[in-house]
Amino acid sequence: MVQKKKIQKTTVKASPKKVKSPKKTTKNPNIKSANILLLITFLLFSIFLYRVCDLALSEEVDGKDLKQFASSRTTAHDTILAKRGTIYDGNGEILARNVYSYTLIAYLKESRGEGYYVKDKELTAEKLSTVLDLSKDQILTFLNRKTSSGDIPYQVEFGSKGRGLTEITKDKILDLKLAGIDFIETQKRYYPKGDFLSYTLGYAKLNEDGKVVGELGIEALYNEELTGTDGYKEYQKDLNGYKIVNTKEQIKEAVDGNNIYLTIDSSVQFFIEQALENAKENYHFDELNIVVADAKTGKILGLSSSTSFDPNLRNMTSYLDPNISIPFEPGSTMKIFTYMAALESGKYNGEETFKSGTYTTTDGTEIGDSNRNGWGVISFDKGFAYSSNVGIVNIINKYLSRDMLMDYFKKLGFGSKTEIELSKETSGKLGFKYETEVYNAGFGQGIMVTSMQNIKALTAVANDGILLKPYIVEKITDSKGNIITQNTRQELGRVASKQTIDKIRELMEQVVLNGTGSGYYMEGYNVIAKTGTAQIASENGTGYLHGPNDVIRGFAGMFPKEDPKIIIYANLKKPNPNSPKALISVVKEVIENTSKYYNIYNEVEEASSITKYTVSDYTNQNLEKIKVALENNGLEVITIGNGDKIISQYPSKNITLAKGNKMFLVTNGTNYTTPNFTGWSKKEVNTYFKVTGITHTEEGNGYVISQSVPEGTLITNEMGIHIVFKPKYEEANTNEEPEVIE
Repeated sequence: MVQKKKIQKTTVKASPKKVKSPKKTTKNPNIKSANILLLITFLLFSIFLYRVCDLALSEEVDGKDLKQFASSRTTAHDTILAKRGTIYDGNGEILARNVYSYTLIAYLKESRGEGYYVKDKELTAEKLSTVLDLSKDQILTFLNRKTSSGDIPYQVEFGSKGRGLTEITKDKILDLKLAGIDFIETQKRYYPKGDFLSYTLGYAKLNEDGKVVGELGIEALYNEELTGTDGYKEYQKDLNGYKIVNTKEQIKEAVDGNNIYLTIDSSVQFFIEQALENAKENYHFDELNIVVADAKTGKILGLSSSTSFDPNLRNMTSYLDPNISIPFEPGSTMKIFTYMAALESGKYNGEETFKSGTYTTTDGTEIGDSNRNGWGVISFDKGFAYSSNVGIVNIINKYLSRDMLMDYFKKLGFGSKTEIELSKETSGKLGFKYETEVYNAGFGQGIMVTSMQNIKALTAVANDGILLKPYIVEKITDSKGNIITQNTRQELGRVASKQTIDKIRELMEQVVLNGTGSGYYMEGYNVIAKTGTAQIASENGTGYLHGPNDVIRGFAGMFPKEDPKIIIYANLKKPNPNSPKALISVVKEVIENTSKYYNIYNEVEEASSITKYTVSDYTNQNLEKIKVALENNGLEVITIGNGDKIISQYPSKNITLAKGNKMFLVTNGTNYTTPNFTGWSKKEVNTYFKVTGITHTEEGNGYVISQSVPEGTLITNEMGIHIVFKPKYEEANTNEEPEVIE
């Protein structure tokens, strides 16, 4: 047996190895940046993907309706401006209206589609040349224009000859039925009579949005009613913003503004404006204002100021209407109402007497008559005719008190607005408390009133003691003619008995027949009135001005006495000492023309039923035919030139003239012969020489009494024609001087 050898295992322990530490390595910066960029890109892509999904799945994003937003990017919304309402006088004559002018444009881009661009330029130019003041070649120059890059422009205009086109010219072009021809419309406010009723109408002008907005007068006060409501037109537009042809459009029509009819009678207004113009040419003064009213209704028939302006030019020197916005101390016209208060007390006795001249108050103030020496001892009735201040003092002491006078003035409307439909009306001032202040107020000093307040108070005298509200807006209609507002006579209550009014009318009659108003006497017209001359208060608030011009002359009257039809209030500020008759001249001229126009005095009128006539446009018509027609309607025709066709006229169309007024017709003949100027006013003479272009010289003021060249003489350029004038109306026999308060 073989014995196995035992093998002994030997375990060998390996000696521990020395392990080297790994080397530290620096990371590559390029790799790091790339990783960051990759991460940012991934995040941005994720946000973009989320936003795309959100936009695709949402109907509204960031509070915006996506469909509406998309539509607005392709849909045009054009405003259709409402037409501003028209202002008329009481007879329907236009006083203010919107007028439109047009700019001609031509679309040249073929992309607009057949029939919507100018395809045949030769034909288009040829036809347009028959209407525009441009030749065919000039029009082709516009139609063949290129942009700076050499492209065909989308549209072109035609220079100055293609702008400011009238409605008539526009219609003529439309009648040509030319493809690609269109118009840009603009509008403005237009006053066809120019410097006429300017403060009452005010003015309106375009604002930044292209809308006509009122800024003064009726235009401002009734701006909302006149404006109307705009409409709109929506349509699909191309990248250039122009309508895509053959696409639907949505239109909401504009609602035009309301129309306003005033109580103004343009003929009466014309008489007023003419009289003021004559006064400005013949006399020197700071300001003359006048208001004429219908005595039985309170309608204002006309009013103006010598400081008026042309609303088309807006050449005003003041934004305030002197007849309603600038109060003044009225002077002795206020004695009408002080006497009414005394009569209403039931104590007045016109035969009682007082010593005229001067009166010293308890505080030492001396109040004097215009005649400081007085007229001796006279009756209260005579004191009214002579306009005695001392008479007023005695009447207040005997029959009235401070409170009675104050209450009566307020009852007549002084110290408060009349609320007539005019902007910026003032209420004046009734502030009298102490003895001297009460006396002063009785003869119109120390208190402030307006012309319109005087008209209101005078309605009581004209209507047997019933006070009326004056108004100037007759009615308001919508654009279709439906009446929205209709104004009529408005009685404010009885302020005096008929007995009182009968007495007041008698006293006012004596002023004209035998007193301070004798300069206003007109044979057969039966005018009754009270005059006044007030001192002007110093601007520093203490005392009065004492210069020779520093007075305000006033006239408060009506006619005829027994049944007054017309009321007139007028005042003259700072007349030149040599121009005391300016107010008399204006008032008498207005009375004369107005009475003829309304046929108030049949005995003064000639035997004819025609009293007024509205002239038309007679240009290019046969002279003899028009002359006969005008003369048959009571006008005096002045023919200028020896032609047979009329080339111009004065006054212009739509002016209403009274019988006897002059109508100037200029003919196509160049031979002028001198007319008989005798009796012509200075304005009429200047009108003649203005339209003929002939030079002349003048002497004096008023109306023509002589001329250096006899009637019928052929006029040459070398001929000098000298015209001599003289006032038609003489100064009052009893000239009322300013009331004196010391």
